[in-house]
Amino acid sequence: MSRPFSGEGDIKAAVITGHHAFDVPGFHALFRGFADVDAYVQHMEDWGSDWGKVREKYDVHVFFHMPKETPAEDGHWTMRPFKAAIEALGEAEQGIVVLHHAIVAHIEWPLWDEVTGIPDRTITPHFGETIHVDVADPGHPITRGLEPWEQKDETYEMNRAEEADGNHILLTTDHPQSMRTLAWTRQYKNSRVFCFELGHDNEAYTNPAFRTVLHRGIQWCAKRI
Repeated sequence: MSRPFSGEGDIKAAVITGHHAFDVPGFHALFRGFADVDAYVQHMEDWGSDWGKVREKYDVHVFFHMPKETPAEDGHWTMRPFKAAIEALGEAEQGIVVLHHAIVAHIEWPLWDEVTGIPDRTITPHFGETIHVDVADPGHPITRGLEPWEQKDETYEMNRAEEADGNHILLTTDHPQSMRTLAWTRQYKNSRVFCFELGHDNEAYTNPAFRTVLHRGIQWCAKRI
């Protein structure tokens, strides 16, 4: 029998990592700072295997992984349950947050194209850029009341999210070495999806505006706001 989650009224969030290095202390501190989010940071293989049999109890799956390959039916035994878990996304109303480099995971998998809302996710990355962020929809629950801000982060040159059907644009930038859209929402089957391109390292994690947007994105995907 699985152990209970720590906070009965909290948002239960699986935070899925793998195939990309990251600032572990800064990343954990980011999620510990969300008082109403009970976050469990875990490797993608552990999330797929679901040893504690709790995956269906999460309110939100936050993806921060970046394997480039498409999981194969005849692949490594640890990846087969992961593939099945990804294929089951959207069957329930569990929310999906796709954070930073997870947007360009599974680069040739049509399923992940559908989740993210961008069919060709080939990128040219640029590190340590100072980005001016504009609020495209000040009326959305995720961005309501926010003013434009600047932060240092990694940018991606890639296809425009605003050109795909079903994407609702929240944040944009005019940075010449970045995709125009930085945050957007969409629907994937029965799940709300929030995609957020920012979030490379602790310079982003400690930015108040970034923290607000990610926190609200999790809340929105969990249908709490």
